[in-house]
Amino acid sequence: MQTGNYVLVLHTHLPWVLHHGSWPHGEDWLTEAAAECYIPLLNVFNDLLDHGILPKVTIDISPILCEQLEHPDFKIIFEKYCNDKILSAINDERNFTDWGYDPHHIWLANYWQNWYKDRLNDFVHKYDSSIIKGLRKLQEEGAIEIMTCGLTHGYLPLLPTDNSVDLQVHAAAVNYKKHFGRDPKGIWLPECAYRPTYDWHSMLPIYPYNEPKLRPGIEQILSKYNIDYFITDEDLLKRSGAIGQYQDFPDKTFYPVYSDQFIKNQNDFSKSPLEIYHISSSDRVEYGTAMAFTRYHDISMQVWSGLMGYPGEPDYLDFHKKHLGSMLRYWRVTDTKSDMMYKTLYHPDWTKDKIDKQSNHFIHHIENSLNWNNRNYQKFGTLCTPFDTELFGHWWFEGPEFIKAVLKGISNSPYVKAVTCSEQIVKTKPSEIVSLPEGSWGKNNNHDVWMNEDNKWTWEVIYNNENRFKEYHQKYAGSSEPLIIDMMTQALRELALLESSDWQFLIFTESAKDYAEQRFSYHHSDFNKLLDMCDKMNETRNLSINDIHFFESTKLRNCPFQELNLDWWKH
Repeated sequence: MQTGNYVLVLHTHLPWVLHHGSWPHGEDWLTEAAAECYIPLLNVFNDLLDHGILPKVTIDISPILCEQLEHPDFKIIFEKYCNDKILSAINDERNFTDWGYDPHHIWLANYWQNWYKDRLNDFVHKYDSSIIKGLRKLQEEGAIEIMTCGLTHGYLPLLPTDNSVDLQVHAAAVNYKKHFGRDPKGIWLPECAYRPTYDWHSMLPIYPYNEPKLRPGIEQILSKYNIDYFITDEDLLKRSGAIGQYQDFPDKTFYPVYSDQFIKNQNDFSKSPLEIYHISSSDRVEYGTAMAFTRYHDISMQVWSGLMGYPGEPDYLDFHKKHLGSMLRYWRVTDTKSDMMYKTLYHPDWTKDKIDKQSNHFIHHIENSLNWNNRNYQKFGTLCTPFDTELFGHWWFEGPEFIKAVLKGISNSPYVKAVTCSEQIVKTKPSEIVSLPEGSWGKNNNHDVWMNEDNKWTWEVIYNNENRFKEYHQKYAGSSEPLIIDMMTQALRELALLESSDWQFLIFTESAKDYAEQRFSYHHSDFNKLLDMCDKMNETRNLSINDIHFFESTKLRNCPFQELNLDWWKH
């Protein structure tokens, strides 16, 4: 009776915020996500295991997030965050009592005290103060699969050199092995952004990137590091073209669409989001391919949409309205279009039946889609729904319990089972090869979010900095002076942090524009000052006390990827 499998993918990422402010922007992003998303999801996965159910979720953790969660400062910061929240809830309870507030309002203040005590206890005692170790244990038990992501979440299609794209993938694979003890099988391309092979040139008139140059497709770089698959958006698949087919799997004898041996007509390439495809920029598949899972848009929107999707349920905790001072949330959605003054108090006990109904509705949609596909095309389907992890728990407080209910329900389905990406590849043995167009999962499925009038100046900076680093790499990469090598490596670290796609995204959405512009400017300044100091050290063999202090403080402030090797930037 089984007609397909369900693949739930969670993308877990935050930019480097350690040592760069706390509230309203900075380390609070990290502590909020840990308390509201990462730990509750770990609890959900382990609860399912306790009931004999393997979650089989595929989750990626960006390398830059791994480095923050494993940094020794994070433990201190997170424990303080939880204790501060507990104290704030205690103060709220006392104030609400003194002010004669509704008894349920007072009860909710006590609810938050216990909630943060539980998260702190989970972190310290259940997960030994390491979210990464908790996830690694689940992977080693076969309960989940963990992917990697771009090193600092750089927007790969617009990065100007193959060196920087290669670094984002190569260093990510090395960092993954450091944290998880094995090589990654899959990757979340930052912003699901893909670029095929073609004579690429920049959108900005900066030499030499404004002159066309043949560059490898993203899939070729993934293949170079033995990464099997990535995630793409449905719109890109719909605009893909047929390349050919592999036969004799897993030997993968290739037959292009124009060959006599090709066993299907091009029209038989349904380009269905319910199938997995090999991706190649052309019929020169020997240059390297990777497989793509496609987001199933219609079902994904049941969760993504805050207005029409499940998170807009009136009885769920409202994200936006917070109590001034404690910044704790006491109100339910009530109405997605109502003014904040009309929000009514949150009742956690009102949500369980809503989660049950919505998870059943979601499962039925998955079953019906795969059953219809199997009935009409006689194919065993792959239904993939990728989401940002921070949606579940942070934006949608009840989200982790929704995931738990969905996975529990699917375990009893006669039609569908939950599997990881790698398991589904083994199950379906994909053979068809298509070429994807350039694009992303952002607005208009192109680069508009990350390259527009408001943020294109950041790309001018990135391109000029890459030009400068190329020059200095040729000049100093072979230096016998250890301090120059150390400063060059830190400059490369700053360049990678500068190239995070988060800065352009935050400028576009204006959700934290000032913070993003400031952070971008800081990394730009540090990068160039470090290169200036390389020149100074080369010329005088001496640095001032201020120079040394700046270098040491920069290394402490921006310290991810201690394994970073200057040679990795070579093309």
